[in-house]
Amino acid sequence: MHVVVLGVIFLAVIVATMLAAPRRATVEGFFGGKSAQGAAPGLWVLVLSQVTTWIFARSLMNAAILGYYYGIAGTLAYTAYYCSFLTGGVIVAHLRRTGARSMQDWLGAHFGRLGQGSYNLVIGLRLLSEVFANLLVVGLIFDTLAGGQGTLAIAVVSVLGLAYSAWGGLNAALRTDVVQMVLFLVALTLAFLALVLSPQFSLGAVLMAPGVSGPYNGWVLLAVAALQVFSYPAHDPVMMDRGFLADPDTTRRSFIHAFWISTLCILAFGFFGIQASLIGATYEAELIGTWSAMFPPWVFTLLIISLLVSALSTLDSALASSARLAVEEMGLLARSLTGGRLVMCGVMALGAALTLWGNATLFDAVAVSGTASMFLSPILLVGLMGGRKIPLWSYLLAYGAALIGAFVYFARGWPSIAALLPQGHKYEQLLVICIMVLAIGFTAVLAGTRKG
Repeated sequence: MHVVVLGVIFLAVIVATMLAAPRRATVEGFFGGKSAQGAAPGLWVLVLSQVTTWIFARSLMNAAILGYYYGIAGTLAYTAYYCSFLTGGVIVAHLRRTGARSMQDWLGAHFGRLGQGSYNLVIGLRLLSEVFANLLVVGLIFDTLAGGQGTLAIAVVSVLGLAYSAWGGLNAALRTDVVQMVLFLVALTLAFLALVLSPQFSLGAVLMAPGVSGPYNGWVLLAVAALQVFSYPAHDPVMMDRGFLADPDTTRRSFIHAFWISTLCILAFGFFGIQASLIGATYEAELIGTWSAMFPPWVFTLLIISLLVSALSTLDSALASSARLAVEEMGLLARSLTGGRLVMCGVMALGAALTLWGNATLFDAVAVSGTASMFLSPILLVGLMGGRKIPLWSYLLAYGAALIGAFVYFARGWPSIAALLPQGHKYEQLLVICIMVLAIGFTAVLAGTRKG
């Protein structure tokens, strides 16, 4: 596949995306997602937006890489995170019943500015990681295919993605998500059909595949996902923002449809990684180099287009949520188009700069942010759903335990930190950390409610 052909196709996708963006920007559309006529998004706009913003390029690569190393267990482990649409829908429904307009609204009512600020710190870091990780995948693709042109590709995608995102904000993200999701589904469907119809493919072999490293750590990671899946959606502002745009019934149905569609897409992409392990392909450049040798050029092109489109779709939504966070929730700038656009420029610039850092371990961002979000599990289960009053000290103890757990996993290679962790694979260490974080969080919250 000639990289020029890929570049032309991707440029055409960007042009189509920009044409789908609204011609006129309004403050309500920029921050609230409303159309120029003031209408809320419909069911399938919400569904396609939810799916395409959660099937980001990093997720596709994670599903495939975990499938390559741990077989079907690895792919199922990553797919389990997409149950977040079900748990997230439950959380949104309970928040709306209390009259809250966002997670920050509810936390502020129960824990004041400190509760809001601590939460905003976690989701701010998550949004930044989304921008960074998706740009990183773009860089990896063009480094592999164009001989070190990844930095240039990151710069181009950053500028073009920022251009239409900063014009229309959340309304632009919703509209362009529909176009991007349709393109993604066409590309993925054609590539998947080529995979399953190839003579080398066996569904039975894929479903029983152990991966090149054996399935054990994949099952460990599945246990981690089960522990994180309740709190995980609550710290994702892109999902939470879309939980308050339409009426409750439309919102509930959008979460259900987004769950099954995204689950099928992630499983399908994971099959490409599993198939690589079954045929004994050598792992090269986050599987990008592996696939270039495995598939005909047109199939490989479709896979790369899927990754690039998913990266673009996540960038605009992450920028829109960043603007809403900084302007509406934190009040750092005036609620204006200029204020929102300035935030977007800053976040995109910082995310692009972080790609120069050199950390290409794509799953680490999921593990760290997922662990940091786990303070929300006892808070939401006991406080929001159980209706019990939680004291601020309990909240802060659960929050501190989650942040320390996330830091410990991030710094597990440091000798001083490694001495605190049990010997074993990093996913086994992550499972122990998650159990400890939940144990401390629930103990603090339950002790506080008993005393209250």
